[in-house]
Amino acid sequence: MSQFLTALPVFNEDKHVQDVLDQVRRHTDNVLVVDDGSTDSTACILKERAAQRGDITVIHHETNLGYGAALATAFAYALKPREDGSYWDGLVTIDCDGQHQPQLIPSFIAAIGDPKDPAADIVSGSRYLKDLPDNSQAPEGRRRINMKITAEINEQLGLSLTDAFCGFKAYSRKALQALPVTEPGYAMPLEVWVLAAAEKLRIIELPVPLVYLDLTRSFGGALDDGTTRIAHYRDILERTMRSIQARSGVNRSVGYGVGSPAQRVDA
Repeated sequence: MSQFLTALPVFNEDKHVQDVLDQVRRHTDNVLVVDDGSTDSTACILKERAAQRGDITVIHHETNLGYGAALATAFAYALKPREDGSYWDGLVTIDCDGQHQPQLIPSFIAAIGDPKDPAADIVSGSRYLKDLPDNSQAPEGRRRINMKITAEINEQLGLSLTDAFCGFKAYSRKALQALPVTEPGYAMPLEVWVLAAAEKLRIIELPVPLVYLDLTRSFGGALDDGTTRIAHYRDILERTMRSIQARSGVNRSVGYGVGSPAQRVDA
């Protein structure tokens, strides 16, 4: 049986975190939470749960570093040896805002296949692959930007994605080793696609429900402006492609652990 870790990046999710973790734990025994410097009661909730139930591992960033930085921490943790000396076969990532469906975790792991001979290296959720009955209506601006950037990624990288930004994913161990992500913010998935294309990783998408619970959620500062956000995404794409072109192959010494922030682990 394959051994996958499931990781949740969280920032100020005290309204959702306990319920989401309860749901996640129904479908996996191995859960890592990366608290990205929360300033509400999220850190206290996680610390208390780890101490009382012992059913999660928590890594705390001392300050808010960004969505991509939280996922990079999860990638690095998933590549480390486990307490018994064995290694994780891969990683599932799922957001903690209540918009993903933990019951789909086994389907994502199954889609990776045999860890010794994976059918896919990255299994990525797509909210636009299938029109599911309970789908929400996506905010028009977000949908338009997603479609535009996804189309540009496909054209430039030779991929066939339908949703470049869904955070619900499964990664094989090979994929984690090939993705030394450094982009700390919400544009981190774009870096993933460039690196994955350069490494010729096998990518598949699984349909997931389109759910928006908080239409007021902010990207932070200037990125709340759609035009600015598109320009930022294009900059990350171009910068990552230039970086790969400047060095023949991906330099795996770049990324994990370089300039790493203060962290602490509650296990």
